[in-house]
Amino acid sequence: MKQHKTVRDVMHAHAVCIDGLTTVEEAIRIARQEDVKALIINKRDDGDEFGLVLMNDIAKKVLAKNRAPSRVNVYEVMTKPALSVSPDMNVKYCARLFERFGISRAPVIENGQVLGMVSYNLIVIYGMLAEEVDSQHRKD
Repeated sequence: MKQHKTVRDVMHAHAVCIDGLTTVEEAIRIARQEDVKALIINKRDDGDEFGLVLMNDIAKKVLAKNRAPSRVNVYEVMTKPALSVSPDMNVKYCARLFERFGISRAPVIENGQVLGMVSYNLIVIYGMLAEEVDSQHRKD
């Protein structure tokens, strides 16, 4: 019987979490330093949800609107709640979820903890072929 790839098999285990009060200027520095295209915004408390800010969001909501990155906090431009996926989800269902909601990446969350990030790119590159891959060393 063929074993299907899961999000855990293809996800990028390096996810960067920041506070919502972080300025966009500092968020860009962090994203550049950590070599990521998205930042997860931490929950404020147990009743809160994770947020997500993509570099696309910053381009559209800060740069294109001529706002000063030093004067805008990420909570002003993030998506919240972030649509997240389970590490045990089959990659084909993850791709369908992305298509249905018009997103290209999502945090991977298990038991309230961020495990990593998954994107269309990772699903295609590492999830569509039969070869095994090491999800701990992948960059997206």
